[in-house]
This record gives sequence, C-alpha cells and structure tokens, in this order.
Amino acid sequence: MSDVRVIIQRDSEREERVVTAGTTAADLFAGERTVVAARVGGELKDLAYQVQDGERVEPVEISSQDGLNILRHSTAHVMAQAVQEIFPEAKLGIGPPIRDGFYYDFDVPEPFTPEDLKRIEKKMQEIQKRGQRFSRRVTTDEAAREELADEPYKLELIGLKGNAAQAADGADAEVGGGELTIYDNLDAKTGELCWKDLCRGPHLPSTRVIPAFKLMRSAAAYWRGSEKNPQLQRIYGTAWPSKDELKAHLDLLAEAERRDHRKLGTELDLFSFPEELGPGLAVFHPKGGIVRREMETYSRKRHEDADYEFVNTPHISKERLFEISGHLPNYSDGMFPPLQFDEQNYRLKAMNCPMHNLVFKARGRSYRELPLRLFEFGTVYRYEKSGVVHGLTRSRGFTQDDSHIYCTKEQMPQELDSLLTFVLDLLRDYGLHDFELELSTRDPESDKFIGEDAEWEEATETLRQAAEKQGLPLVPDPGGAAYYGPKISVQARDAIGRSWQMSTIQVDFQQPKRFALEYTAADGSKQQPVMIHRALFGSIERFFAVLLEHYAGAFPAWLAPVQAVGIPVGDTHVPYLAEFAKKAKDRGLRVEVDTSTDRMQKKIRNAQKQKIPFMVIVGDDDMNAGTVSFRYRDGSQENGIPVDEALAKIEKVVEDRAQV
Repeated sequence: MSDVRVIIQRDSEREERVVTAGTTAADLFAGERTVVAARVGGELKDLAYQVQDGERVEPVEISSQDGLNILRHSTAHVMAQAVQEIFPEAKLGIGPPIRDGFYYDFDVPEPFTPEDLKRIEKKMQEIQKRGQRFSRRVTTDEAAREELADEPYKLELIGLKGNAAQAADGADAEVGGGELTIYDNLDAKTGELCWKDLCRGPHLPSTRVIPAFKLMRSAAAYWRGSEKNPQLQRIYGTAWPSKDELKAHLDLLAEAERRDHRKLGTELDLFSFPEELGPGLAVFHPKGGIVRREMETYSRKRHEDADYEFVNTPHISKERLFEISGHLPNYSDGMFPPLQFDEQNYRLKAMNCPMHNLVFKARGRSYRELPLRLFEFGTVYRYEKSGVVHGLTRSRGFTQDDSHIYCTKEQMPQELDSLLTFVLDLLRDYGLHDFELELSTRDPESDKFIGEDAEWEEATETLRQAAEKQGLPLVPDPGGAAYYGPKISVQARDAIGRSWQMSTIQVDFQQPKRFALEYTAADGSKQQPVMIHRALFGSIERFFAVLLEHYAGAFPAWLAPVQAVGIPVGDTHVPYLAEFAKKAKDRGLRVEVDTSTDRMQKKIRNAQKQKIPFMVIVGDDDMNAGTVSFRYRDGSQENGIPVDEALAKIEKVVEDRAQV
C-alpha cells in the first residue's frame, strides 16, 4: 500500500505528514475529541473521508461555526428519525441548521402538540445513546428516486438538483449542485440500516457525539416558503457542544422572553396592535408616545446641530416615481399593491429617497450648497407576510428617521467619515455601546445590481476606508448590498448580548443618474452629485423595541414616561406631594402622585412594576422638615432630601441621560 503526503493546517501552523493510503481524517486527528469534521481543499468533509496525496486538511472543531452547523444538522437528522419512528406516516421536508439551532419540516396529518415534542425528544435521546453511525454514500438520481419513492418532497428536491436558487432556504443542504448523496444511520454494532436521508452533509461520526440538545417549539411552514405549496409542520430545536452551553442558551432565551417588547408594551401600557388595524400596525398609547417623543426630540436636536435640514413628504405617490428610482422593478414584493384612481396607479410610500430626490430637483443647486443634508421622520409602508410580522421589530407601517446627503465626489470620503462618527455617537447617547460594522457588497454573479463596475468599486472602497477609521470589527457581507449601491450596517449588541442591525449608510451613484440630479460646479459645468442614504434608528418603532428590550422596560429617566411618582404615607401627605409635582412640572419633569386608596406598600409595588426611576415617599417627618425620601428601582432608599435638592437631583439625572 503506497504512502500519501498531506498537509495539516491549524490556523497559522502547518505540518506536513506522510501517511498510508486509506488514512481517514479521523485517523489524522485521533484522540482530538472536539474535532468533528475536516476541511479539505476548502470543502467540508466527514471524518470518514480518506485523504489523498497532496491535500491540505484542517480540523473542524465542534465549537467553530462550521462545527456548530454540522452538530445541528446532524441533530436535525436524529429528530427526523425520531419523528418517523413515532409517526411512520410523516413525510420529510428539509432540515437545515440555523442560527443557534436547527429545524425540520414534516408533512403530517395533524399539527404536533407539546406532548408530541416531549415524546420526540425522548426518542432522540434513545437514538443518541445508541451511537448510530452517519455513513455517506454517493447515488444517482434514478437510484435515489427509487429509494425515496415514498418521500414526495425529497423527489421534488432531486428534481431541483443543480438549481438550488429555485429551492427554499436550507434545500441546498439536501441536494446542492454536485453529486447526489444519501446519509445512512447505521447500527453501531451490527451495521444494520436504521434510517436514511437525502443530504449533502457532512455529519458527525455518530449520534453519540451529539452532546446536548432540546426541542423548542413547532409551527406551520409552507413547503419551499411559498403560500402556493402545502403547509407543513416545522419543529425547531437547538444543540450545543456541552450541557453548560445549552443551559446558558436556554437561560438567555428565558431572559429574552422576560424582555420581549410585546409583553412589556402591554404591561407598561406603551403600545398595542388592535385587531381592527391588521397585522404589523401599531398604535402608541400616551406613555409610549412620551418615550417616542423624547427619542425624536433628542434626535432632531442633534441633527439640527449637525446642519441637517428638515423636510416632509406625502405617504402616497404615482407609481411612476418608484419606476424612475428603480424600486418598483427591484423591490415590488416589498410594496403594497397599487391603488387606482384618476385612471392612474398610485403606491403607498415604501421608502423616502425618491421624494427627497424631488426636493433636491425642485430648483437649481450650486456646489456652494453641498453637502446638502435632508432629514425626515417619514412614515413608510411595506408589505410583510403576516407570518413574519413580529411586533415593532418587523411591521408593515413604520417611521424612518431618514436622511439623504447630496455631496460632491470630493466631499464623499469626509462626509462618510463624519456621518459614521455621528451615527455611533448618537447610538451611544441612547445607551448602546457594543458595536461592529458590516460591509455589504455586490454579488458580481447577480443581475439584481445596477450601475458600472467602476462606480461600485469606488463606492465600496470609500465606505471601507470610512469604516476602518472607527477601529471597530468589520464583517464582510457579500451580496448583501442594495441594488443601487454598497452599504455599511451598524450592528449593536444589547444588554444580554444579542446583535441588532441598527443604522445603515449607503452610497448611491445610480439614483442621481436616474433622476437627472445635477448641481452647478465652481467652473460653471453641470455635475452629478453623490447620494448617501442614511437611516440612523432604521425605524422609530424598531429602535423603540430594541431599547425597550435592552433596558428590560426600565428606561433611563430621560426616556421614562413617568420620571418620578409621589407616594404618600397617608392622605394628609397628598397636598405636599402635589406641590412637589407642580414644581417638578415647572422644571420640565414628568412627576405624578399616586392618590389611589391602595396602601403605601402596594403603591411602591405598583411603581416598581411600572419601572419608574424615582419613588418620592413622604410621611410626617419629611413634611415637617421640608424634605422627601427617594426609593430607587433597585430597592435602595435615600432619606431626608430637601425639596429643591431632590428636584435638582432628578433634573440632573435626566439631563445626563443617566440610568438610576
């Protein structure tokens, strides 16, 4: 048996090794229990793969992103096997890994119940303990059709092989564009076939390598994501490299549920989603209106200081406007259907930029006016399928804090630099501090993007340089650009470590061209401006939801609907607190007095539930001394504070945008 030479690559370390023919990746990494697969020549392979002469082999750790995907995809297979052992009539859809977990779709007569999920999870534990081997084998289309004749959805996927663009997300994990493969789950002792599935892989060596998993929930899902197709039942699960990591993830989910903005919105009386309005359309209640007003007022002040000019545009326009901008041919799925009157089609506004272009174009412009920074709190309407609408974070009607900057090419680098600094500073003022940047670029293979290569290269490189000056991690997002230009997205982590996409900054050479925008240069020639799109919050509603969850409802005093509540020990103390509240109002503070018949301790509990920053408690001693006592949200207390000092303290906390 001849020898083969392989190169083992570990990060920057490189080891050349001579091994006998037939050596597997598992042999190369024997004893390394955290290695679950190998990357060979850039492609992921099972550990059973036999290495070839001259190949470069990298170990794939279970805790790496590739390793996690393999773990979760393997667990999805175990779940599918468990489902078919319990429900033999179940037909298989697809089962890809997703962020923090996996899912698998099934065609079953009845939706899964919570009790069903418990049974399935117990069966999965049995399969895991059996240590079944995942075994890959190459097959032909014809043989696969014969083997999977009773799996109609798998047969459809075989027909899509090589055209994964037609398939749903996750279908590429089943068939891909290369050779067709089936994975068998084999009995560890006898080698007998226990279950099989159409799949590209790779997978773990065996089910016993799955350390920790849990099924989360089930939901309806259309086959291949189309409402025209059958509705299947999707089971979601999660899997992790250790039980401790699984527990940490479940704890995070529990904390996220406690912070869910929809739940807090109801508990704190901030907003609601009336059935009469339809999905994805919120109304803000008085308390939510206060928070929103404070968010907008502070943003407006900062924009005024940065020389932005405020505009307003209508909610509807002729359809032709969005044809000119390029949105209709490129974004029609995200727009509501046309309204017809006066023998013309009109559209609800889905974006503000075309209308801002009309503001720029309304009269002649000189280079002396540039950069021209237009800003609007503009309400837009986007058609989101009811199944993906999610509270304020994904809605059908929302208000963007939208600005469009028109500048010369020479001004563009400095404008992007200062713009990104402005965006990050303002987000910090609202209490977000942990950022990374994402650079979304064009996919050269796609026909979605318009414009010349040179324009894209210039715009992308200028954005990259501006991003790098911030000293933050810069993550590539190939193919994620808008159809008209590349973008930088600010990703912010909240108090429990979740990442949210916040502000976006896009460079656009195309819309100025399509709208024939121009300015008169210093030499008298007509020039085309560069257009920079920028949404700082993204949308007021979504940013409201992010802050609500970030603070778990306990807004800092400057945003809190009620900044302080007066709690009298007895009825005789109400007039004293009413006078305190009046003085506070004169200083622009939001202070109420609880005059209900509840006992003092219940009033304190009510204030705590409403997450009010300051509880101002007054009894005989305070009233006689001209003082008040503070009780804070964390339960601590400060007694005997003179009234003017107490008012000044609340005022300073509000001015400093501090958390108490």
